[in-house]
Amino acid sequence: MASRLTVSRNSPADVQQRQVIVKLDGEPFAILLYGQSVTREIPVGSHHLRFDNTWAKKTVEFKAADTEDVKFNVINRAGRFTWWMVAVLGAGPMYLTIERSSA
Repeated sequence: MASRLTVSRNSPADVQQRQVIVKLDGEPFAILLYGQSVTREIPVGSHHLRFDNTWAKKTVEFKAADTEDVKFNVINRAGRFTWWMVAVLGAGPMYLTIERSSA
């Protein structure tokens, strides 16, 4: 049997800037803009998700049980000086927060 993996980007804390590139076990999974969500079947077992907003990268390891619905929410968030740097330089750092959902 297979499991299902859902990765969403819909938190109100998201700055709604930049795309987030998602890879599952080193293979392309999705490119998410704010408000988007992707669900796919995955094999049972251990996996790793790699998130990349072209500024910051994060990897999350997880296990998927038989017929489990695994859900993650990715948040692209501003740092302390992001908006100051955007105003002065035209670009600034964005950081990633990854949350596993139990629902």
